[in-house]
Amino acid sequence: MLSLYLLRHVQVFKNLDETHLIKLRPFCEELEFRGETKLFTEGDPAEHLWCIVEGHVDLRFEMPDGRSTSTKHTVSSVEVKDKASESMILGWSCFVPPYKMRLSAYCVTDPVKIIRVSKQDLFRLFEEDSRMGYLFMSYMIKVVGYRFHQFQDYVAKHMGESLMSGW
Repeated sequence: MLSLYLLRHVQVFKNLDETHLIKLRPFCEELEFRGETKLFTEGDPAEHLWCIVEGHVDLRFEMPDGRSTSTKHTVSSVEVKDKASESMILGWSCFVPPYKMRLSAYCVTDPVKIIRVSKQDLFRLFEEDSRMGYLFMSYMIKVVGYRFHQFQDYVAKHMGESLMSGW
């Protein structure tokens, strides 16, 4: 079973007290992936929250014509360097209709260690303990805001490149 020590050091769970972490622990799955592994694909049902505890993951758009995606399609990189970073969480789409992944996630480093939690388990916990849900979702708002700013930067950069090249 996952250690409480590890859960305490996952940024999204930092505001939760010991009682909350003990309730949450049985629903957490510790997973390890190798580089180049696809964690999920854009458009997949968003059924889990993914907490990266070690490694580097790229978030990419899939090509509409079926061509393989590559690092040049990376919108955002999520790398565990600073334990205080909001960027360590993937899968916030599981809380927002239509509950589909917005981007694909690819492991860059070897290994990538993740704690994965089912949204259904989280919802059950939050129904039982609304304070826990409030603390958790307060943090998730920061994550969504962070991702939005990353996307704005990506769009501005690529629009600027298009303007500079005369497109």
